[in-house]
Amino acid sequence: MNKPLKAAVIGLGVGEQHAAGYRALDGVELAALCDTDATKLDAVRARQGGPAGYTDFRKMLEQEDLDLLSICSHDDSHADQAVAAFEAGLHVMVEKPIALHRSDLIRIARAHQDSGTLLSSNLILRQSPRFIDLRRRVQQGALGDLHYMEGDYLHQILWKITEGWRGKMDFYCVTYGGGIHLIDLMRWIAGEEVVEVSAMAAKKLTRGADFAYPDTMVSLLRFESDLLAKSATSFGTRRPIMHTLNVYGAKASFENAAGPARLFTGDRPEDLREIDTAYPGIEKNDLLPDFVNAIRTGGEPQVAARDVYRVMDICFACWDSVETRRTVPVANTL
Repeated sequence: MNKPLKAAVIGLGVGEQHAAGYRALDGVELAALCDTDATKLDAVRARQGGPAGYTDFRKMLEQEDLDLLSICSHDDSHADQAVAAFEAGLHVMVEKPIALHRSDLIRIARAHQDSGTLLSSNLILRQSPRFIDLRRRVQQGALGDLHYMEGDYLHQILWKITEGWRGKMDFYCVTYGGGIHLIDLMRWIAGEEVVEVSAMAAKKLTRGADFAYPDTMVSLLRFESDLLAKSATSFGTRRPIMHTLNVYGAKASFENAAGPARLFTGDRPEDLREIDTAYPGIEKNDLLPDFVNAIRTGGEPQVAARDVYRVMDICFACWDSVETRRTVPVANTL
């Protein structure tokens, strides 16, 4: 257990933050980096201590003696890379979404089960101090029985689908790439699962662009207890990034804001209390210490494999609902 864990990273956009995160951890060696862009690869290697470099992830897996891997490549590469990593016996952290199609998620799940190693995904909003505090309040009953939630991903990043690599893939869903954060956050805070969804989507902001899929999507979610929720995703909202999270219970209501959040216990001015816990208060690599600790101790990471599968199952149901124009039950991969 005192042997350093050897880590590698595929994809050196956000992946460079994973690389820096591993380098900062005691008992972890950043052994290798991989990117199809050789120029980017060389630049990141120079900044991150000179680990081995590869432009072919399969060669990296064959030639390096690794323990864990962060997959931060383009979304349509995640499934093949995760399956290969599990077949090589590695623990795997994957940027969201882990897969774009249910068939790929099933392939990943089978390879993961056979590997006996850990799977996690970088659903980083779980590390925000404000949302950790809110979850604690919900668990302690301070908000009472929850009856409605709103979790929206509103971000002015339309260029990512009109100009970047996302728009060049054969398929892309904004909920998989953005809204997934809030969907996971709501199920984590509520402590229960989504059982059915009804969703609508529109391609309005990207009319005339080569991007072929909706740029805005709204999903209604029903949880096990009949708690209802709404999750909207838009990559073209002209405002600073904001993770809208509103949680309404029988005793109190929580509404997130760019400044202090608001906690209401009634409708009078004196029923308002401000909550100044840090928001977002997170870095992209903040889940890595927990992931490495789980490897070391044989436990489960905060975002466990079950969480990864369940949130993808919900996202798949949302897209199925858009395509069929019907309410869709959430089918569980495992």
